[in-house]
Amino acid sequence: MKTVRTYPSCTVTPKAEASLLRGHPWVYGEEITSMEGECANGGLVDVLGRRDRYLGTGLFSRQSKIRVRLISRNANDRFDEAFWDRRLRWAWEYRKSVLRPEDLACCRIIFGEADAFPGLTVDRFGALLSVQVLSVGMELRKDFLLTRLVQILREDGQAISGVYERNDEALREKEGLVQGKGWFRLPGEEPPASAVTEITENGIRYLVDVENGQKTGFFLDQKFNRQAVARLARGRTVLDCFTHTGSFALNAAAGGAAHVTAVDVSQAAVEMARANAERNGFGETVDCLCANVFDLLPQLETQPRKYDFIILDPPAFTKSRKTVYNAMAGYREINYRAMKLLPRGGYLATCSCSHFATEERFVQMLRDAARDADVQLRQVEARQQSCDHPILWGVEETEYLKFYLFQVV
Repeated sequence: MKTVRTYPSCTVTPKAEASLLRGHPWVYGEEITSMEGECANGGLVDVLGRRDRYLGTGLFSRQSKIRVRLISRNANDRFDEAFWDRRLRWAWEYRKSVLRPEDLACCRIIFGEADAFPGLTVDRFGALLSVQVLSVGMELRKDFLLTRLVQILREDGQAISGVYERNDEALREKEGLVQGKGWFRLPGEEPPASAVTEITENGIRYLVDVENGQKTGFFLDQKFNRQAVARLARGRTVLDCFTHTGSFALNAAAGGAAHVTAVDVSQAAVEMARANAERNGFGETVDCLCANVFDLLPQLETQPRKYDFIILDPPAFTKSRKTVYNAMAGYREINYRAMKLLPRGGYLATCSCSHFATEERFVQMLRDAARDADVQLRQVEARQQSCDHPILWGVEETEYLKFYLFQVV
């Protein structure tokens, strides 16, 4: 019980209290029954349950439906620079513990709620950090957090030359924040001349444009799933659908695939994938095609079987519960078509990066698609996002990536 009120407080419903006690850090506006004291937008607020029970301290957001995001459940915490410094060090030390040394130059350092920095994402791409700030509480503290994080990394021998903010995200408007992107000014330093950098992941080199690439510039969460694909690719003819920058295609080529076709609907993505293939010496093995996968897969059914390994890595088909039904129909369509195309003994890698397409929904969709395609699936592996995107139990939003490898038998 917190007996001395250092900050304004809000009392929440029994339902919200139960959610917080299960580990979830969010309090919605309609779950607040009363408030005591004047809380500044982005400021600290104590959260109380029944009989004045202290549940935690969080960051208040006046405009968001998520009114409070907890940052601590310790009544003795002082939320000074030492507190945030400690949190930053914990996040970096965690990555050093779970990743190989060669992976640290290309990883997610801060993963929002999973690292107790609600609304903050920090990805490292070589010498550059790419940042998204999606909550007003983190926006107010970003100057200290980003400057101090760079200092911590440099003290550990990591060469960081610049920080780029990718705040061109509509979610910011729900927090009353403006969208935009540009270099974060480190004290006394000029930003780098270019927002394009080269990274190496799984031994494969990529150019990453942190200014114009999707999200923060490159999808890091599939790092080890790409390795799993590479292990199965030797001697196979591979179709990589929704290739983006060609990462699965290039890992398949590195694994010894006989040939890889990388497909994306975006011409810019296709050109980047082609450039990455050339950069790694896979120009003869990988060809890149600009096409709509939903149109291409039915067309391939009319042709002799060509591929014995198909990879489906689509973008999130749904970002809300309201569109889940249509999204699952889309997942079912591409998986059904892929299963029809594969010969007996062929392999399928399939995934979803949508939190709302839950594990249960995704598995049922795969069962339905296999039944309709009249095939049986032998599971090789079931995987999730890489460990630098940790899943925090009790916070379902941190568990979003489903990845399966099957053999058609």
